Amino acid sequence: MISNDKVTGIFFDIDEVCKVFEPAFTQKLLEDGKKRRKMTFTMSMGEILTITVIFQLSGHRTFKHFYLFYVQKHMKAEFPDTVSYNRFTELMQANMLPLVLFMKTCCLGECTGISFIDSTPVRVCKNKRIGSHKVFEGIATTAKSTVGWFHGFKLHIIVNDKGEILNFVITQGNMDDREPLKEGNILKEVFGSLYADKGYISKNLTAMLFDDGLHLVTGIRNNMKNVLMTMRDKILLGKRSVIGTINDQLKNICHAEHSRHRSFGNFITNLVASLIAYSFQEKKPGIKFEEQPHVGSQLALFC
Repeated sequence: MISNDKVTGIFFDIDEVCKVFEPAFTQKLLEDGKKRRKMTFTMSMGEILTITVIFQLSGHRTFKHFYLFYVQKHMKAEFPDTVSYNRFTELMQANMLPLVLFMKTCCLGECTGISFIDSTPVRVCKNKRIGSHKVFEGIATTAKSTVGWFHGFKLHIIVNDKGEILNFVITQGNMDDREPLKEGNILKEVFGSLYADKGYISKNLTAMLFDDGLHLVTGIRNNMKNVLMTMRDKILLGKRSVIGTINDQLKNICHAEHSRHRSFGNFITNLVASLIAYSFQEKKPGIKFEEQPHVGSQLALFC
């Protein structure tokens, strides 16, 4: 279970962002000329977002059980004025924007020149329920990944060699892995070498990224000719499995994937909260790579 000191630290970081966001957001709201009551909430925005995030680190599988039997019973000192469960789920989705803002501004790592990219399927239901699933009708798609068919979305993430997430994007399940790279938004602040699997092979994409100062390094398919690459790139390409470990932790530790969503807003809130929860992990999967002067100049035949 997450410690009280950890909860306090997470709340402090989130609350500092909320203090800046809330008045600025309220000031920018458009009025329709109608008088409306200014409702005051017993829980602050910082408290709502903190509970949303710490659930992903709590070890509980269902949020309802976590909120009713842990937060309201064992965390009264930290959250003395909790609302009902139904009301909290409404407030949680209503505060999705500051949650995403906090993720983008405070939880992303810094590029070191060594980056890895991959996508992972995020299923919203089991395969036998695809035909009857209605929550994401018209939004989620059915596609095939390396582990079989799934119905849902794709999470594309870029990480550095320290295991920190540099950026992310959520797409429909049937979108090509290379499309987010072509748009370029996910590659902001990313430089140096970007290592990816064979699904990212594209001459046009490689040339486009190279013009922007980013070297895309991928493996080759069986029907392709061998290519020469530096020993440094060959070693780092072999360490690309680190991003698979991160995806596994996002799903199995931070609960990024489950089939109990009741709305698209709930899905996005849960997914972003899991990314934030991962950023608060003290130990992240990373790689150890000490670059030597002569390694970069050596060529290795990739086959």
